[in-house]
Amino acid sequence: MARDVRGGGGTGHIPWGDVVLAAIASVSWAMVAMAGTAALGLHLLGADSAGALGPMTAAVVVLGAGGSVSPSGDVSAFGLDGAEAHAALSVTPLGVGLAGALFLSFFFLRSLRGAGAALPGAELAARAGAVAVMFVAVLGGLAWAGHDVVTIDGASLGLDEVPGADGDATGGAGGIGDLLPGGLGGLLPDRLADLARAQAHVGFTVDTVKSLVGGACWVLGVLVVAVLASRRTPLPSRLAWLHRTVRPAVSALVSVLLVAVVAGCAAAAYAAVGDDHPKRIAGAALLGAPNGTWLGVPLGLFVPWDGQATGELAKLLPDPLDELLRVSADEPVTVGRLAELDHRVWLLAVAAAVMMLYAGVLAATRTDRGEATAARFAGRCALRLGGVTAVALPLLVWLTQVSTDGSLSVLGFDAFGAGIELHGHPGTAAVLGAVWGAVAGGVGALVACGAGAVPAVPAESSGWGGDEGGGGGPAPGPYTPSRPYRPSHEETNPYLRPHPADAIHGAPTVVGPIVPPTAPKVPPPGPGPAPRDGRPDGVPPPDRPPARG
Repeated sequence: MARDVRGGGGTGHIPWGDVVLAAIASVSWAMVAMAGTAALGLHLLGADSAGALGPMTAAVVVLGAGGSVSPSGDVSAFGLDGAEAHAALSVTPLGVGLAGALFLSFFFLRSLRGAGAALPGAELAARAGAVAVMFVAVLGGLAWAGHDVVTIDGASLGLDEVPGADGDATGGAGGIGDLLPGGLGGLLPDRLADLARAQAHVGFTVDTVKSLVGGACWVLGVLVVAVLASRRTPLPSRLAWLHRTVRPAVSALVSVLLVAVVAGCAAAAYAAVGDDHPKRIAGAALLGAPNGTWLGVPLGLFVPWDGQATGELAKLLPDPLDELLRVSADEPVTVGRLAELDHRVWLLAVAAAVMMLYAGVLAATRTDRGEATAARFAGRCALRLGGVTAVALPLLVWLTQVSTDGSLSVLGFDAFGAGIELHGHPGTAAVLGAVWGAVAGGVGALVACGAGAVPAVPAESSGWGGDEGGGGGPAPGPYTPSRPYRPSHEETNPYLRPHPADAIHGAPTVVGPIVPPTAPKVPPPGPGPAPRDGRPDGVPPPDRPPARG
């Protein structure tokens, strides 16, 4: 199929066949990764014992793609009227979303690399739009399938451990029955005993409209980040400046965030080795490892959080965060307050600072220095990484916020309650992100220059036409190779070694110097010598007739 590559921003011919096939492949692999991650995580957590795994997997995939799920239910134990269960859930399983984002980005970028050296803007928009439409269509099918009823055993909620739940009307010495007036002292423990032996049926339903809107925003955001983080994907000519200014910083920050997720998974694997329920830890890490690590990044960079935790759900938070939220929810959660409970929390701040420094060094090695001095190059890297981090850090705060509430009320008395509220400050995160990014970018550039990773190159030897701020010069390719990161060494480069004049004669495939052949001697023009019989030249002998023709 013919392809028009005459201009990077033109409206040439769009290969719709390739566009549709690439969209199908990208969305299919992304959905397979998300569904597999969600199903395995739910199975390891034991959630499939309470209901069907298929609808729960569909609901978790919708949540991971920015959707919304509304749980609801009506609990009735042995004819008890007024027993009501309600819950609200606002949390994104980033493990599921990250798995889908990685596969979606890989196949989408692979299709763009096959589009040619110059990618028209219309084709880029068509490919992104096809992927978005295909993803939203599949998400609509999951929203239709993501509803079911989950059966919860009352004993699994811990109600059988409540004093008096074993049928004792007084609840023992100091039991809950002693605190109630009149006949309620014997009524409530009996009802709790019945409820502990009952089966609570709680349903969940995917909010279709909110899920489709959230899924469209999610897939477009993933594609934008993927294009900005890729350093080999062609761009339209009008967006070529992004390759020199934004892509090095975005790719470096994305790389260190993925490394942080890998470190979180390694920590979860270490914790699962000595735990009594390793499957639960593995399932929780599979679904929420990015939630924990990306929550620790802004927290380690001194971004304050507001939150509170009550009931059994508080046990899901890591120590000492659970203790701090249960003790005092009036003051913001900071590294300093957590360090008052456990001094090891300061290691989180050290790890976050090292992560940002690594991002600064990585961004500097991926940036073309040109003829700029070390100070000017450091300022340029600081400005770019600071701007990118000022956008990325509030995004992490927004992604990792948690809002969960669930309660079970009987006759107006709270028998079971749990909830988690954790929200960061996006404005403070933007300011701190700009500061941390600028410092890390400048220091990382100086470290990279000092180590010789980004040497200054004259304008005529740079593949980008000298200083990258000029914006001229052809892009690196097979005929204009990009400048290497490190200078070449004469002692290791065979093409830069001095060769003696007779070095070629010593080669094993040549036996000696090549002597050109001598030309044959040609007699001078004019009549030649007379024949021996005295006849003139060209006259045949008398006994032979002259030659014809």
